[in-house]
Formats: sequence, C-alpha cells, structure tokens
Amino acid sequence: MAMISVSGLAVSYGVGHHAKQVVKDVAFEVPKGETFGLVGESGCGKSTVLGALAGRNRNWTGSIAIDGDPISTKRTRAQLATQQMVFQDPFGSLHPRHTIGRTLMEPLEIHGLDQRQERIEVVLRDVGLPAAFRYRFPHQLSGGQRQRVAIARALILKPKILLLDEPTSALDVSIQAEILNLLKDLRQREKLTYILVSHDMAVVAHLCDRVAVMQGGVFVEVATRDQLLSGSVEHPYTRTLLDGSRGYVSKNPAKPVGETVQLGA
Repeated sequence: MAMISVSGLAVSYGVGHHAKQVVKDVAFEVPKGETFGLVGESGCGKSTVLGALAGRNRNWTGSIAIDGDPISTKRTRAQLATQQMVFQDPFGSLHPRHTIGRTLMEPLEIHGLDQRQERIEVVLRDVGLPAAFRYRFPHQLSGGQRQRVAIARALILKPKILLLDEPTSALDVSIQAEILNLLKDLRQREKLTYILVSHDMAVVAHLCDRVAVMQGGVFVEVATRDQLLSGSVEHPYTRTLLDGSRGYVSKNPAKPVGETVQLGA
C-alpha cells in the first residue's frame, strides 16, 4: 500500500469566469520511505500540489489518500498530524518573539500530547541542537540552526510524512549540504516519507528517488534519480531543465554533497 496516493488532483483559484486552473488531473503514488520530488519552473503548480496535500489549500478536487486513509478538504487533527511541512524561509516560518521552546511546545499543546519537556529535548537532539537552544530566540540562531528548529517542529508530532517546500534554497551552499544530510539521516532513522519541492537539480538528485517534472499544471514526466544523473530522460521539457542546470550531486556516496558532476558524466 502506498503511503501517499493521489488521483485526478485539480486545483483552481478564483471563481466563475475568473477561475484559473493551476493543477490539472495530477496522479501519483509514493511508497513508504521514498522521497518524491516535484520540479519545474515558477508557477507550474508544484507548491500548489504540496499545499493541497498539507491541507493548506482546500480548493481542490480529486482523491488523496494517506497511508490508505482517504482524506477530504476538511481533516481531523490526527490526519493533519500525519504529515507536517517544512517551509522555505527558516526565519519567516518561526515566530520572532517566541523562544524555540515555545515554538516547539505549541503543536504539543494543540494536539494534547503529554511529556512535553521530554519531547522537546529529544527532538532538538534529533536535529543536532543542544537542549539549551530551547531558551533562545530565532534571531539568536544562524540560518541553518533555524531550519533545524523548523524541522524539529515538524518532527515533534511524530508524523509519517514530511512535506518539504524548498527547504534549503534560503541557505548558504555549505549549510545546504548539512541540512540535506540531516534530512536523509532522519528519513532512514524515523522511516519517513518525503515530498520535496525544489528548483535545484542538485538537491533533487541528492535526496529524491523519483522526480515528477511539472509544466503548466501537469506532470510531463516522472523520472528516477538515475535517469536524471545519466540524462536519459524522455520529455523535451525535462531535458531543457537538465540542460539548464550546472551540475548534479554525485551518486558516489564517498563524495561530499556539495561536489557535483556534469550532465552525462
């Protein structure tokens, strides 16, 4: 059984003659433990798909099932807790006047979970931060540390799925590597399933098992990581994206994440 199953997904903005369909009849399945990427130019609909999955966008039609459980536009708290989101901007996604401890406490209070202090300490340790960081404010942390907090907030409810919306694009290249490796380790350790939205082919090639290429609100191709690295893709638009990319993260695990290889290498 797929962890995520989507069929006939369509999303429109506006009403009547002003309605604009931005996602059109999208269908895909993501097995448990896989990282599934969504790539394409700005405005192609990839973040809109992520928003529908996360419950942030309710104006969708079609069918979505999470771990075999069909969901509607209105979800229970348990359904919302099953999948959590990590946003692009690690500073903008954290309340500037709340300590890190307060930020991590909030979802626990909303969902009525106990052992809150212990959960906060554990999740900070899981993302590589000292427990004392709970007393700091976002402005006292680096960009990479703030994104670790954002990941901790997503993990604290013990979700099965993380929805990653450009999680490294606002970070320096050296910090991007740290966050990508953290996400990879967490996926393996916690048996998580990811959906990653990104415009960065190096990020996609490092983290994703399969990638859906979007253009004009539809999937034009679903390619494997090996196909991206070798350049053996079929659709002209996918090839255009590859040709426009500077390089890809090497599939050689002995090389650091920041080291790239050119298309066809």
